[in-house]
Amino acid sequence: MIQTNDVIEFFDRLAPDWDAEMFRREDVIAKILDNAEVSAGKSVLDVACGTGVLIPDYLARGVSSVTAVDISPEMARIAQEKFAQQPGVTVLCGDAETADFGRKFDCIVVYNAFPHFPDPGRLVRRLAGLLEEGGVLTVAHGSSREAIDAHHLGSARHVSNGLMPAADLAEIFARVLRVTAVVEDDSMYQVAGKK
Repeated sequence: MIQTNDVIEFFDRLAPDWDAEMFRREDVIAKILDNAEVSAGKSVLDVACGTGVLIPDYLARGVSSVTAVDISPEMARIAQEKFAQQPGVTVLCGDAETADFGRKFDCIVVYNAFPHFPDPGRLVRRLAGLLEEGGVLTVAHGSSREAIDAHHLGSARHVSNGLMPAADLAEIFARVLRVTAVVEDDSMYQVAGKK
């Protein structure tokens, strides 16, 4: 069972080098954000935002606001420093499963982070409850499920669950949302659902 303190400690340790070691595929990120319906005027909740790697992508699409949250104080601190002068961007340190955001969102994105949450069903239910009517929740990775699982077999094995098949995650989504995208191929993994 994943322990919250272990996750915090693990990502605090990685935070200083996170951006330098980040691998991005622009075409995959664009497809993920298209499927997540991130577009002009939308409010976005970025769950497990890390150092804010997707915040520039949201802003480039003209969103109205970004609320980014990460449980790692060091990840959140770096993201806060990077975007402190950016209007419409709020970075919080906290647990997305328990934080009081005081509002709902048009788009909720969990990118490259899902295996680090101990209870997938609980997380999906919680985040679905934070969506505006017509809002979209997405869980996505910029690599294949096999690549993510192989990566997590190393030093991250104690803070990661295996990434379930996208079809299984879609079944969890379908309990609370209308599933709008299920992608699992050699380049990406994504499930999206609309409230």
